Amino acid sequence: MLLPSRETAMTGRHDARSLVRLALLAEEGGFDSVWTGDSPLARTRVDPLTLLAAVVAATARIRVGTAAWTSTLRHPVLGAHSAATVDQLDPGRLVLGLGAGFPLPESRAEFEAIGVPFDERVGRLDETVRIWRAAWGGAPDFDGKYWQIADLARALPAATPSGPPLWLAGSDTPRVLARVARHYDGWLPYLPDPAAYARAWQTIQQQATRAVTPAMYATIVLDADPARARAELEGYVRQYYRRSLAEMSTIQAYFGGTAEDCAEWLTRYLDAGATHLVLRLGSLNVRRQLDLVAEHLLPALRARAAA
Repeated sequence: MLLPSRETAMTGRHDARSLVRLALLAEEGGFDSVWTGDSPLARTRVDPLTLLAAVVAATARIRVGTAAWTSTLRHPVLGAHSAATVDQLDPGRLVLGLGAGFPLPESRAEFEAIGVPFDERVGRLDETVRIWRAAWGGAPDFDGKYWQIADLARALPAATPSGPPLWLAGSDTPRVLARVARHYDGWLPYLPDPAAYARAWQTIQQQATRAVTPAMYATIVLDADPARARAELEGYVRQYYRRSLAEMSTIQAYFGGTAEDCAEWLTRYLDAGATHLVLRLGSLNVRRQLDLVAEHLLPALRARAAA
């Protein structure tokens, strides 16, 4: 489940403590993981790694992750330091979903304000990943296209030399799939078509030089009345993106309807190869949606998986 760090800002109430409480409720409700997004300025929310550190301290077993962390907005040494700190709190619970930054005007302005060239964001992200792995693995220095770093061996180690798993959040373009296959431990897309997911996952498997975890990011609203669910989802999307649900549905995966129909829809992605689901609750009434997912959707998904 994606913690609603942006949603609290949409209502004008930044509240990090409520997000930690929701993570506790998610753990009690049987969720396997909680995630959080990132944006210091474009879609302002609390810092993801700081929040996840608090969640790890407050919970017992649930995995935590970023979906997605725009890590290129930070210097790679500082990013490696923050990630290693959270990883050390409880080894094995942290997953870092990483994004280069969505090509929207507000994202470009965010990069400009922080002083990072927007058009270099993809190359900088892949080089950031190389620096992190070098730092966590004890490499003495790093000489890349964007950064030259001496004394890297003094960097804080992660819980394991390989560090936490690094997943690329992105689409199914040939360039993205090739990057996943070469550089990343996982793939976190938001594809609206399960058939496209299956084709892309097959491509990654054919090209992969390392083990890759296939995940899926989807936005859902549950209601016994499908029309009411779609209306709630429409309002959420318009408030979040200033765009219609129809427009955003050509880019990202959205579902509004009953829990049983949602389980059937998500199962199509599982059948296409996905082994992890990151669910964003497309509602400002997050507690109600969390309860509906825990009570109805999770059992339905697990029943289908066991069948």
